[in-house]
Amino acid sequence: MPVESSHGRGATRNATPTRFNLKERVAEGEWLDQVEGIDGVPTRRTTVTIEHPKSILTRNSSPDIGFDRSINAFRGCEHGCIYCFARPTHAYHDLSPGVDFESRLFVKPKAAQLLHAALSRPGYECRPIAMGTNTDPYQPIEERWRITRSVVELLVETRHPFTITTKSDRVLRDLDLLKPAADLRLASVAISITSLDPRTARTMEPRAPQPRKRLAAVKALNAAGVPCYVAIAPVVPQITDHELEHIVEAAVEAGAPGGFYLPVRLPNEVAPLFRAWLETNYPDRAAKVMATINSLRGGRDNDPNFFSRMRGQGPWADLLKTRFEIAAAKYGLKQAKFPLRTDLFQPPQGDQLRLL
Repeated sequence: MPVESSHGRGATRNATPTRFNLKERVAEGEWLDQVEGIDGVPTRRTTVTIEHPKSILTRNSSPDIGFDRSINAFRGCEHGCIYCFARPTHAYHDLSPGVDFESRLFVKPKAAQLLHAALSRPGYECRPIAMGTNTDPYQPIEERWRITRSVVELLVETRHPFTITTKSDRVLRDLDLLKPAADLRLASVAISITSLDPRTARTMEPRAPQPRKRLAAVKALNAAGVPCYVAIAPVVPQITDHELEHIVEAAVEAGAPGGFYLPVRLPNEVAPLFRAWLETNYPDRAAKVMATINSLRGGRDNDPNFFSRMRGQGPWADLLKTRFEIAAAKYGLKQAKFPLRTDLFQPPQGDQLRLL
């Protein structure tokens, strides 16, 4: 019998990664909430811990990623997307990539101050900063902490280009900042829509806003002049791939200037969680789903190699590519580009943030 209920969570278990040499989570851990006497199985509550990093900009040199720096204001994500490739990062805190990842969250309240320091350094070279690359910048706790907003405020103040990727219509709260930034060609947004079916979305992404809300956000942002693309990411074979054309059509109707898709990726620690989720929610097709993913990933659960990790390989990858291209042509998804300007950047003045 489980110590805690995972109702409302994406992961069905709290197993830990083996490559970090951490012990398997068991019922007798002091870190677990106490079993409630009457109900027997308490519901896992979300906890938030303040984190004090020394820097906030994360650099990468991956040749298949279109940015070289990013900001993540949070660690962990309450949206609980079962396929999230960021889940393994929770092991850095000796926590599980399973239920811990979506319930034991970390916030970085001094993110804007750290960014202020980074942008003030002599010789800083301006390039677009990506937000939402690891965990969602507009997950529920942003409502209270407003860390993402403080970062966006600084970027707008310094006229620094940035991109946002999210699954939340909460991004509309910051439209007052995004619109003037977009008017200067400093900002663009991508909203992830994996399914148009509320039941499927609730199962895969239990605490993310429903698809209709995300589409409404796409429409509102584009109507306001903020270019908002649709990311069909990830496509899960045998579960959501049949919706590919429908999502492209919905994206065009919402005014999206472009969009893209990515096949599901299952890093080492995510694969067993995903398999357990399949057995719980889709037992009738679990084996078929994994067989298709394996065919996309060279016979494995995951392909970590540059470029192929984003596209997949084999007949299934070719089919997805062809279907997407045909749908884009049919519905008029133009794939318009919105290059961001870097020549307007003005380093912060003084040691203090003016907008905070």
